[in-house]
Amino acid sequence: MNSPSTPAPTVAVPAGEVDSRAAYLSFTLAYVIGHGTAALSKGADPLLSLPAWLPIALFVAGLIPALVLGVRAGIRSQQGASESRKQAEKLLGIAWCTAFTALFLAITALTRTVDQPGLQDMLWAAGSVLIVGLMNIAEGIARHINLHYILGSWLALVGAASLFTTDILGVYTVLAVAAGGGYAVATVLERRRLAALSTAAARWTGKDPVLERQPDQSHPR
Repeated sequence: MNSPSTPAPTVAVPAGEVDSRAAYLSFTLAYVIGHGTAALSKGADPLLSLPAWLPIALFVAGLIPALVLGVRAGIRSQQGASESRKQAEKLLGIAWCTAFTALFLAITALTRTVDQPGLQDMLWAAGSVLIVGLMNIAEGIARHINLHYILGSWLALVGAASLFTTDILGVYTVLAVAAGGGYAVATVLERRRLAALSTAAARWTGKDPVLERQPDQSHPR
């Protein structure tokens, strides 16, 4: 007789906490697959011959779900939150729009004055990671999440440092490995962070946290 399969352990997310695991994972796929394929298909002697639109499409395919999941997680975390917390989240949402508008204006102005092929692609790839990193720092401070703050600091440094490679191939390679790798590590650490918070909350309330859901074996088949 086959024993019933055990479902994968799940982590109970404490009320008011942001669960960024799904968003982090989507960002990981966007950078590793999107920018990874761009790195393999760029340069004087590319390893892959791909249409120019394909790496962009792959990146956007991972980026859009990541942004949607991040927004949804932020909205869910506001349930029962204080007015100051809700106001901070609204301001952060506006800041995202402001930051990328400023990036667009800066890149547009710079590429009009500097005649260098591929400069716009380099600046968008590196600049977007820099902006995302700075915004993550702001979110980490507002939400009191050290992991989000550290991830944002890493992304900001990676985005700026990638420009030292001086070519589009190097920029995409650094971002695929370093930015994608940073999100992959954060995905693992986010689960541990939520599990620790759930355990701490249980100690204060005197209730056992539902960290792992096991099948009900009180009524064997």
